[in-house]
Amino acid sequence: MNPAADLPDAAPEPIFELLGWRRVAVRFLGLLAQAWGRSLRFEIAPEDLRNISKSDEPLSIILWHNRLFLAAEIVRRYRRRPAYALVSASQDGAWLAAFFAAVGLRCVRGSSSHLGREAVAALVDKLRAGFDIGITPDGPRGPRYDFKGGAYIVTRRAGTPALLLGGRFTAARRLKSWDGFYLPLPFSRVQIRCRQVSAAELHAADMTVAALRERLMALNPD
Repeated sequence: MNPAADLPDAAPEPIFELLGWRRVAVRFLGLLAQAWGRSLRFEIAPEDLRNISKSDEPLSIILWHNRLFLAAEIVRRYRRRPAYALVSASQDGAWLAAFFAAVGLRCVRGSSSHLGREAVAALVDKLRAGFDIGITPDGPRGPRYDFKGGAYIVTRRAGTPALLLGGRFTAARRLKSWDGFYLPLPFSRVQIRCRQVSAAELHAADMTVAALRERLMALNPD
């Protein structure tokens, strides 16, 4: 299998940035989200805690789009290195990039819909430079729980492990969005589950996108 053969070539997109009052407004929302995230009571088993906090090498943090609210707080609590996320270069992406910056995540701007060669190369470069990356394999537009191949390709190519991440909410609002986005209530409990997939496992003959999807689904009961 040659992953590069499956990646589309795409002309670079113009990168939009958020300016003025919009950036100030997003900064305020980011501070609110930080306080909200810190109020959550995470419950995590000892084995999962070892997996999520193991920081001797960078990894790809892979979670479903509807658990994205947890990402920044998980990075803050358990990871010891900055994490990058791929965000569209579009005007819509400018809002998300500004929000991520406000909550402590860094961004690579590019074609998040197609995860073409340029975006793959940028994410691989971040992993090889010693940073974590975060990927929602069904994002940014779904379908829900459709594990696209980009997360698999990026992590295999970088030769780093993947951290499959799950969250179960005891009290949350579920939005009527394409992904059924979970918004945990402040001060509620969240059961964090994870599974680390080593670089050797990712290169095994029986490791496929379907197998990764099955493992991620098992960590995220709805």
